[in-house]
Amino acid sequence: MPEVAAAVSAVFTSVFDQLAAWRTPIEQVIASSAEVRPADLDATVAELVLPRIVEPDPLLVGAGFIADGEIVRGRDVHFAWWLGPLEANPVLGSTTEPTRLDLTTRGYTEYLRDFRALEWYAIPATTRHAHVTGPYVDHLCTCDYILTLTMPVHARGAGDDGDARMVGVVGADVAVRRLERELLAAFLDVPEPLALVNEAGRVVLSTEPTLQVGQLAAGWAHAEPCPGTPFRVLVEPAASVSK
Repeated sequence: MPEVAAAVSAVFTSVFDQLAAWRTPIEQVIASSAEVRPADLDATVAELVLPRIVEPDPLLVGAGFIADGEIVRGRDVHFAWWLGPLEANPVLGSTTEPTRLDLTTRGYTEYLRDFRALEWYAIPATTRHAHVTGPYVDHLCTCDYILTLTMPVHARGAGDDGDARMVGVVGADVAVRRLERELLAAFLDVPEPLALVNEAGRVVLSTEPTLQVGQLAAGWAHAEPCPGTPFRVLVEPAASVSK
């Protein structure tokens, strides 16, 4: 099973590498001023993420930077986040061009005002490391299961030796449906049923018909870690499945 685990690691490592590459120019914009102009930040982020979400058959369904309000002029929170073209969904319908996430048009987004308590922000803020949230249903944009990968963005304190403080996260969303297309062939090459699960044991994808995305997988004979990710590949399930 190491080959399957390695295939999972390769996909997520590629996204983490992309986030790390985006982080540097974003931090440079933040470092250039004590109070960043939203337009400058948006232009930088758009230039970085738009090519990746409009490429043919993109892996990323959305990407961008979410800033702590203390660095953005006149804002308590600032979302510089774009969605790629989407298939029909209850929120946005079908789109053929990138869409800027506009929270002012969404009446159900008040919970984002306390975004620092949400997992995709809170865990990187605590650990100072990259994090994967999900799988979870994205009610904000896609109305489908996604995984959100986030990485802390820092700014230096006053003085040359000032401590770096986290001022936001750079992130990307991967739709589980798209991840299945990326990985399912490798999973199907193995004759035994397999399931990819997160740290909590929730299913991301599976070749076991009784397991659906988001279910808890229990009673499997073997777990193969996927290096550099929070995921494991489970092999040979027991007869029972826990929901």
